[in-house]
Amino acid sequence: MSNENVVEILSKLISCKSLTPEDDGCQKYIADYLEKLGFEIEIKKNDDVINLIARYGKDSPVFAYAGHTDVVPTGDLDKWKSNPFELTEINSKLYGRGTSDMKGSVACILISIKDFINSNKDFKGSIIVILTSDEEGPAQNGIKKLVNDGDLTKHHIDMCLIGEPSSKKILGDTIKNGRRGSLSGKIIIQGIQGHVAYPHNAMNPIHAFSSTLKDLVNKEYDKGNEYFPPTSFQISNLNSGVGATNIIPGQLDMDFNFRYSTETTCEELMKSITKIMDASNLEYTIKWHHSGDPYLTEKKELLNSCVKATKDMLDITPNISTDGGTSDGRFIAKICDQVVEFGLINESIHKINEYTTENDLKNTTKVYTQILKNIFN
Repeated sequence: MSNENVVEILSKLISCKSLTPEDDGCQKYIADYLEKLGFEIEIKKNDDVINLIARYGKDSPVFAYAGHTDVVPTGDLDKWKSNPFELTEINSKLYGRGTSDMKGSVACILISIKDFINSNKDFKGSIIVILTSDEEGPAQNGIKKLVNDGDLTKHHIDMCLIGEPSSKKILGDTIKNGRRGSLSGKIIIQGIQGHVAYPHNAMNPIHAFSSTLKDLVNKEYDKGNEYFPPTSFQISNLNSGVGATNIIPGQLDMDFNFRYSTETTCEELMKSITKIMDASNLEYTIKWHHSGDPYLTEKKELLNSCVKATKDMLDITPNISTDGGTSDGRFIAKICDQVVEFGLINESIHKINEYTTENDLKNTTKVYTQILKNIFN
């Protein structure tokens, strides 16, 4: 291990108030650190989003670390044990916004790269670090745009490790080799508003929609596969009425989301919903928002390297999973057929009093360094 302290690096990163899409100097600090190690630095600014692409080496294989420097809002400051933008140790826990998601992993990545390069001056291959300040927000001007604009294609990335907090209860218990796709929709159903005492003069959209709602919920959209659970349809909001008890509502609004597997597609899901709604004979409109396709890494080289490093460094055999929300892996997977996520424990992410521990930071650094050794040696 180098003399540089991973906690000191994390402390510096936490002090940057990088609320998405702001970066507040995070990537400047990281770029300066990597430049001193011999990395070539490229900054890509898209509107209010800053993206960093740093490369060391010219040869293949090309291994990339990817992640983000932006964080979610803090929530009620009065409920925090300490200043969320000042790394604070309380009872062996390090508190701060972004400690787990994912400035902690970024700090581990920096130390692991320095340790590896110092011990392996003549390794054959290249290391790339890709960071964005637009992962927690709309995710349109970050890694998605870097991929779509061809900024990453020229690097011919063979393998990518994303430092998202994949662990659940114990560091290293879970590695992700894919993620489900996400498709959201909003259905607006028109009824006829009226007095509850005169239902024949009105059309209640709640009543009219009830049997169709059952059809939407009960439909089996696919059976999943060995890597993915069956596609999930979930209603997040269902609203109707004007607040009065004597009025039949004139409209019903429903928000829903699919988390879907590789057994179906965005287009197939939209067709399924449209077919059910058309059969209802209701007057409706629907708007769609597609966040990303599912991705799955079936090639084993990177995954095996990560599993072996976790076993060797932590004495843990990780579970290989595709659960959880979306990540920037869905974009990188379009240009790289080996994308794996491994990072700190996700139990406190996005919560008030987000935290990690010094021990987990040091052990994550060890795993990251060993992964580099497995890939390049």
